[in-house]
Amino acid sequence: MGGDAALRELSDHVSANLPNVVAGAHLAFGQLTLSCVAADIVRVLTFLRDDEGTQFQQLVDIAGVDWPARPQRFDVVYNLLSLTKNWRIRVKIMTDETTPVPSVTDVYRSAGWYEREAWDLYGVLFSGHPDLRRILTDYGFEGHPMRKDFPLTGYVEVRYDAEQKRVVYEPVSLTQEFRTFEFMSPWEGAQYILPGDEKAPPHADLPKPRNQPPKAN
Repeated sequence: MGGDAALRELSDHVSANLPNVVAGAHLAFGQLTLSCVAADIVRVLTFLRDDEGTQFQQLVDIAGVDWPARPQRFDVVYNLLSLTKNWRIRVKIMTDETTPVPSVTDVYRSAGWYEREAWDLYGVLFSGHPDLRRILTDYGFEGHPMRKDFPLTGYVEVRYDAEQKRVVYEPVSLTQEFRTFEFMSPWEGAQYILPGDEKAPPHADLPKPRNQPPKAN
């Protein structure tokens, strides 16, 4: 899309045809984001797909964003592409953990996979979805791993038990204490001889070995 002027023209066109439906339009970094309430998402996406002035034929994906401190903690973002006009646009809605969002599978067939992913990873519910179940995690998985309050270690760990001859789920147990590793880039000036530097000729300008980590046994 050619510049901010064209984006503003598109925003005005959509707002004029959907009065009191488009709650806001935000233009930043050459990208347009339209906001609406969840109940109107099917109406908005149908218009963007069918209107001659927009023709957003393709739903590229559906993204989730988690804001745990907010009552409506989730943003659900629909990224659309118009192949005819070579335009891209975002439509954003908000919801919480218990309020379903209307499924848009009747508008875009590809939404079936994306809505399942949003449900699996964030726990966003979609009403009217023909087959809302997990798609990336395992059957019986507990929780939604992309939520910001999901523990980094997870709730359980999985291993194959040779005696029982099956996969078993057990509480997470860390085999070693947490250690702090130094991942300093050599270009930032490491304070010890880096692996391989010992092969350099004696006259090479290398950093003085200081605070050198102990060698492994």
